[in-house]
Amino acid sequence: MRFISDPACKLCGRPFAEDREPGSLCAPCLTKPPIFDGLKAVVVYDDLSRQIVLKLKHGGKIGLAGLIAQYLKKNIDDAAHDTVLVPVPLHRWRIWRRGFNQSILIARALAEHKQLEVEDDVLRRIRATPPLKGFSGKQRAEIVRSVFAINPAKVSQIKGKQVFLIDDVYTTGATANACVRLLKKHGAASVTILCWARVLRDGEEGAH
Repeated sequence: MRFISDPACKLCGRPFAEDREPGSLCAPCLTKPPIFDGLKAVVVYDDLSRQIVLKLKHGGKIGLAGLIAQYLKKNIDDAAHDTVLVPVPLHRWRIWRRGFNQSILIARALAEHKQLEVEDDVLRRIRATPPLKGFSGKQRAEIVRSVFAINPAKVSQIKGKQVFLIDDVYTTGATANACVRLLKKHGAASVTILCWARVLRDGEEGAH
């Protein structure tokens, strides 16, 4: 597997193909800064890292959530004591079929590292969507529009706080950005995405 390390973009975590000054931004982030405050992925999404995701989500190997958390925990070492971990939600039908939300499992394992709170009911997925594989970034953004909602009873749990949004894979950012937008709209001071793998498109710096 191709582990992601510095040099990488300060904002989106995209690895650079050559050395850069610490704190450098990639061209896409310079042109159009993302709405999130950081993105940390462990590995580049490829055939090997994909197998970890599939075994966790569909193979019932839930212990892999702990393995992923072990790699992610360095990113929360400096987190404030009231930092909140928010898993990306699944629709209830998908949870019924799968039996669990892999992002919740990762978040819970990660929270044990610093005894942080996991708020797994702040975000809700109120509408089911088809699998997003094969859709473009623009199409994905349209599909997930109005899919998520904030639980009004839980707004106080994120207001003014640093939030880590937990997911397994960052593909185009459509799902994560929809969640980030809601969290910030309802008062989160900052939102950083933590995930196992991120997709790099052909032609992007660091893709090969």
